[in-house]
Amino acid sequence: MVDQKATNVVWHEGEISRRDRYKILRQTGATIWFTGLSGSGKSTIAVALEKALHSLGKLSYRLDGDNVRLGINKNLGFSEEDRSENIRRIGEIAKLFGDAGTLSLSSFISPYIKDRDCVRELHDAADLKFVEVFVDCSLEVAEERDPKGLYKKARAGEIKHFTGIDDPYEAPQKPEIHLHTDEMTLQEEVQIIVDYLVANDIIQTEYLTRAGDVTQVAV
Repeated sequence: MVDQKATNVVWHEGEISRRDRYKILRQTGATIWFTGLSGSGKSTIAVALEKALHSLGKLSYRLDGDNVRLGINKNLGFSEEDRSENIRRIGEIAKLFGDAGTLSLSSFISPYIKDRDCVRELHDAADLKFVEVFVDCSLEVAEERDPKGLYKKARAGEIKHFTGIDDPYEAPQKPEIHLHTDEMTLQEEVQIIVDYLVANDIIQTEYLTRAGDVTQVAV
């Protein structure tokens, strides 16, 4: 964790509680954290899940790796130190979204266990739910997909510190959800996540209005 540099600062509580915000939105704030190799399908699943949650009347917001690096984290590179700071900042942002009552869909390679554990601890300390989703596929399949051509560049030496090539990826040991994207359909993957959110009371079923089985969603 990063040390607190500023002194004489105290968290200022407001008069509206987290529960008050949740009541307005009729949902519970939480972070769904997608981790996996580049090309594993993290962003694709997050986009489909966002659509499914919207169809169920749930407010969510995607925090995507590239999108964040184009803005708040534009001053960070891909060294181990910068990667850790990238994840720390996103963890703090996701925590704020959760406190506000939003379901944060965070898609980041986040290759180091210690960094993901720090984000989990941050949520635990704030009494916010954190759902780690391991978007798992083999390096071979990820390279075959290579939607951005990054593996090809990394193999050619044009990109340094690329996860899976010259930087490690540390797979989650006990993720809440483990998806095998080289064996499953997108519909199946989204359904598994929605079912988990319902079963763990992150999505309250009394507010779902779709006909039939409320956990069946369209992607």
